[in-house]
Amino acid sequence: MPITASLSSSAPAKVNADVLAVPVFAGRVLGPGGKAVDAAAGGTLDAFMTEAGFEGKAEETLAVPAGKLNAKAVLLVGVGDKKAVSVNGLRRAAAAVVRRSPKAKTIATTLLDTVPPGGDRIGAAQAVAEGAALGAYKFLRYKKGDAPALEKLTLLGKKDDKIAQALDRGVAVAGAVALARDLVNEPAGAMTPSQLAEEARRAAEDGGLDIEVLDEVEIANQGLGGLLGVSLGSDQPPRLVKLTYTPKGKVAGTVALVGKGITFDSGGLSLKTADGMETMKTDMSGAAAVIGAMSVLRAAGVQTKVIAFVPTTENMPGGRAIKPGDVLKIRNGKTVEVLNTDAEGRLILADGLSLAAEEKPDAVIDLATLTGACVVALGMKIAGLMGNDDPWIGQVRDAAERAGESVWHLPLPQEYRKDLDSEIADLKNITGGRGGGALTAGLFLSEFTGDIPWVHLDIAGPARASGDDGYIAKGGTGFGVRTLVEVLSTFEKPKAGAGKK
Repeated sequence: MPITASLSSSAPAKVNADVLAVPVFAGRVLGPGGKAVDAAAGGTLDAFMTEAGFEGKAEETLAVPAGKLNAKAVLLVGVGDKKAVSVNGLRRAAAAVVRRSPKAKTIATTLLDTVPPGGDRIGAAQAVAEGAALGAYKFLRYKKGDAPALEKLTLLGKKDDKIAQALDRGVAVAGAVALARDLVNEPAGAMTPSQLAEEARRAAEDGGLDIEVLDEVEIANQGLGGLLGVSLGSDQPPRLVKLTYTPKGKVAGTVALVGKGITFDSGGLSLKTADGMETMKTDMSGAAAVIGAMSVLRAAGVQTKVIAFVPTTENMPGGRAIKPGDVLKIRNGKTVEVLNTDAEGRLILADGLSLAAEEKPDAVIDLATLTGACVVALGMKIAGLMGNDDPWIGQVRDAAERAGESVWHLPLPQEYRKDLDSEIADLKNITGGRGGGALTAGLFLSEFTGDIPWVHLDIAGPARASGDDGYIAKGGTGFGVRTLVEVLSTFEKPKAGAGKK
């Protein structure tokens, strides 16, 4: 059940909640409202902090006596250096409170008042709501466990309509991230291409979107040779999902999204190892992020028109599977020699990007768990960002920073482009060398974007977490949803030709 978040001007000492969370700065300095809580608790907080070795480090928590407070329990939460409190730090602090209070149905906190004068209180409020909701996330469809208990979050502070709206937005965005996580965490046997399309239909109905779904016959008729070719080795039919969000009132511009939807990747005839397949149900994380983001655009009040394409299939080694050396014809007419069937994501994205370019949007973003090379370069917590337009790259990078999702700008060096030349086709899907794999994959995708400002996010690392970390839960992370919602909310049309590579 989704949580609710609200703003209250009640004094901390008088608030009724299962847990009252009080921020503490590094050095055991009580945050706003802390003195009143300390007084009601009998002036013993410093003694408890000293005895427990609690220093106020970021995300550190300590339960202390409630004394005469109305709250059933008091939880101190560290927020680190007073001069370095950040929006994402508060997002993580809120998650730490929820994780430390797994049975609390109601939580109240003064975290918002740690924002310094002139700071981004609206962004902080949204982040606290997101952190609390995402910190409570669990995927329990196939195992026994206690469902998340949190029902209500109350931020203590002065009444402010914009803050209240930010809390609602934070809860809504967290719900979209949770949807993406659910899609990724489903077993591949359940989350087939057809089922992913059905999930997109539900998201469209809930989010006020238009939807069109192409089956395998229509995919062939539409000339989507990359998607059709990859699908041939599987008994599960492919799907092409198109979602359209049209805002009411003045439209800021049009952005196209493309999400890689490989619901299971065996590698095809270029078969992965057994270990390499263990997490390959997550190879549709780009598609999940796109569907999740699209589902919340109306609730978030986004004024950008958004057209999303989700090509989805399995990549399996069945008797009809494409073979190394086969040639596929992509939607935009270019031919590709497939030398490695495990480099399949770029083949279906090529069709998706071609369709996106045909819509003539102002800008394009694709998201994909595309290359292991990007994981080698940036690890498991940072996505690679590539593109053909500096201002658009800057918009996406800045939006990701505000959203608390880490990206790193990587180049698209044209001197590597010749490595994609094929003897018998326009392109080959891999190069002969081992180096620069994330970059050459980006160069491959750039062949299908036309001259439209385009950004590629390689989320192979951060799409999945090996353990809980702040508001991230083990498994699918929903990475990219918050960045997409943020950049679409603040979208400005890139100037024609400005900064083109």
